[in-house]
Amino acid sequence: MINNNVDMCSLLNEFFSSVFTHENVHDVLPEVDNTYKGDQENKLQDIVITPILVRKYLEKLKPNKSPAEDGFGSTLFREIAQVVDAPLCLLFRQSFVDGEVPLDWRRANITAIFKSGSRKDPSNYRPVSLTVQACKVMESILRDFIVEHLCKFDLIKDTQHGFVRGRSCLSNLLTFLECVREYVDKGVPVDVVYLDFRKAFDKVPHHRLMMKVRAHGIDGSVAKWIENWLKNREQRVVLNGECSNWNRVLSGVPQGSVLGPLLFVIYINDMDGTVVNRLLKFADDSKLFGPVSNITEIDSIRQDLKTLFDWSEDWLMLFNIEKCKVVHFGANNPKCTYSMNNVVLGVVEEERDLGILVQSNLKVSSQCAKVAKTANKILGMIKRSFSSRDSNTIVSLYKALVRPHLEYCVQAWRPYFKKDIELLEGVQHRATKIIEGLERMSYEQRLSSLGLTTLETRRIRGDLIEVFKIFKAYENVDYCEFFELSENNLRGHSCKLFKKRVKTNIGKYSFSNRVVELWNNLPEDVVSCNNVVSFKVKIDHLFKNDWGFI
Repeated sequence: MINNNVDMCSLLNEFFSSVFTHENVHDVLPEVDNTYKGDQENKLQDIVITPILVRKYLEKLKPNKSPAEDGFGSTLFREIAQVVDAPLCLLFRQSFVDGEVPLDWRRANITAIFKSGSRKDPSNYRPVSLTVQACKVMESILRDFIVEHLCKFDLIKDTQHGFVRGRSCLSNLLTFLECVREYVDKGVPVDVVYLDFRKAFDKVPHHRLMMKVRAHGIDGSVAKWIENWLKNREQRVVLNGECSNWNRVLSGVPQGSVLGPLLFVIYINDMDGTVVNRLLKFADDSKLFGPVSNITEIDSIRQDLKTLFDWSEDWLMLFNIEKCKVVHFGANNPKCTYSMNNVVLGVVEEERDLGILVQSNLKVSSQCAKVAKTANKILGMIKRSFSSRDSNTIVSLYKALVRPHLEYCVQAWRPYFKKDIELLEGVQHRATKIIEGLERMSYEQRLSSLGLTTLETRRIRGDLIEVFKIFKAYENVDYCEFFELSENNLRGHSCKLFKKRVKTNIGKYSFSNRVVELWNNLPEDVVSCNNVVSFKVKIDHLFKNDWGFI
C-alpha cells in the first residue's frame, strides 16, 4: 500500500512515461493514403485570427476548469475576455507565423483519473493533461478551422462517430444495434469483435501523425504549428499538491487537450480502408461486425481482423489483444473462434459499449438494472447530503444528477418488458416521494404537481425527436439505414414511414420499427418544423394536450 503522495506521483509518472512509443523516423514508413483529393489552393494552410474571434472563444470557455502550471483558470479568462482579447490575438498570430509554441503551452500537469480495478496498479489510471487556458483557446480556434476543412471535403470516413459534427455515441449505437437487430430478426447470426487499442492516445507516433495530417490537406503554417505543438512536450503528475519531476513526452496526443482527440481521429481514419465487413468507431473504441451464416462470411471477418492487425503494426498502434472480445448474436450462431497475432480472442455474453451493456440475446435487462442501481445511489446521496426537501431543490437535483443516467442513449436500448419499465420508473417514484408535502399523494398526482411526466412518455418524446434529427440531417447518418418512406401518403403528412414486417420482439421493439406509428400520426405542421427547438415546442404542446405534462 502506497501512503506517500510523492512516491505515488513518481510511480504514476514513471508508468505513464513508459507507455510512449519510440519512433525512429529513419525506419521504412508505411505508405500514406492521400485522403485529400482537392487542389493545392484549397488546402488548409493558413488561418485569420482577429480580436473578435479570440473574444468569442474566451467567452465560450467552460467555467471553473482547473488551472495548469501557470495557475490561471478558465473563469478568470472569461471575466477579462474584453481586456485580453487584443493582446492574446497578437500572441496567437506571432506564434502561428513563427510556427513556435511557447514552452509552457507544451507543458501539462497530469491528473491520474482512476478507471477500475486495483488502485495500486498504475495501468488502471487514465492520464488527463491540464494545459494552459490560453493555449486551449488557440487550439479551439485551430480545431474549428480543421473541422470545417474536413467536413467541406468529406475527409473523415462515415465509420467514425467520435468528435465529428452530427455524430455521437447515440448515432454509433443506433447504427450498430439497428444493423445487428435486423440480421437477427431475419434469422441471420452475427458476430461482433470489440477492439481495444493499447494506450491509444499515448501511442500515436508524431512523425507518422504529421504524415497523415498533411495527407488530409492540412499543410503550411497550420501543419507547422501543430508539429511544434507536439514536439518536445513535457508532463508531470500532480497529486494532492505534490509533483513528480518533469518527463519528456515522446509520442501521443495529450488527453484533456482540445486538438488531441481530433488529431487521433485523423490518425486512425484509414484503419478500415480495405475492411470488408462493417466497422464502427468512436475515437479509439472500435467494433467489427458482420453476418456469419456460412464459412465464407466467417473467413471474411477473420481476414478483416488480420488486415486490422497489419495496419496496427504498420502504424505503431498495437491492439490490446487480451481486452479484445467477441460477442455472438443469433440463436443459430456457429460460435466460431477468432484470433489476432495467433492469440484467440475471448468470448463474452455481455460487453460494455460506449457506456451501455450489450447482451448477446439483445435484451436490455442488464442495462436497466445497471442504470437503476446507479441512479438510486445518487438519489440516496442527495437524501443524505441535503436537508432541504422543497420541490425546487429536489427536482433540480433529480434532473441534473439522476435522470441523465436513466436516459443516456436510451433510444438505443429503450426497455419494452414491464418489469424493466417499472424498474426505471421506480427511481422517479422514489425521487418525487422525497419532496416535502407530497408524500401522501399518488405518483400521478405528484408528477402533475411538479410538472413532470413518466419516464416512458419522455422516452417516446425522445424517439420522435431523434427521428426528426435523422430526417432533417441534424444527425449525420443516412436515414435509409433506419427508415423507408411510405408510398401511400394520401392521408397525414408528407414524410410518412413504411412499417416493415418483423418476426421477433427484437425487430418489433427496435428503434426503426417502434417509432413508425407515432411518427406517422404527427400533424403536418409538427413534422415540417425548420429546427429542433420548434419541433420540441410543438411536441411538448401535443404531449400536454394528449399525454400529460412534459
